[in-house]
Amino acid sequence: MASDNSGSSFPVTTSQPAPASPVASELIFAFAPLSKRAFGIALGLAFGLVIAAATALVIVRDREASINLGLLSAYFFGYSVSWPGVVIGFCWAFVAGFAAGWFFAFCRNFALATSIFVATTRSELAETRDFLDHI
Repeated sequence: MASDNSGSSFPVTTSQPAPASPVASELIFAFAPLSKRAFGIALGLAFGLVIAAATALVIVRDREASINLGLLSAYFFGYSVSWPGVVIGFCWAFVAGFAAGWFFAFCRNFALATSIFVATTRSELAETRDFLDHI
């Protein structure tokens, strides 16, 4: 409750109406668009940390007995199985992960918007299908 200068109190209302039911709020949450930037950063960090951790583990352990991460140098310019390679691999994997995450979020948002548009259009057409019968 808030009060004005005269001492009377009035209820504070929000600008957005509350959802009609818990199911409606769950549907709004389920069909909310993904943030392309946030999803790209999240996937970029995950990819980067995996490559950095794998490279660090190969350096700490015996290099000949483990997997051949040197093949990543064909995709990541400047990458090698070394301590500078940990940083370079993290940076390149972050870029690749960001691009993959951004593109995935874009495609998901586009497909979701298209399917909602199609469903809404079909519903509106079904409501007005017998319009000329009432004239």
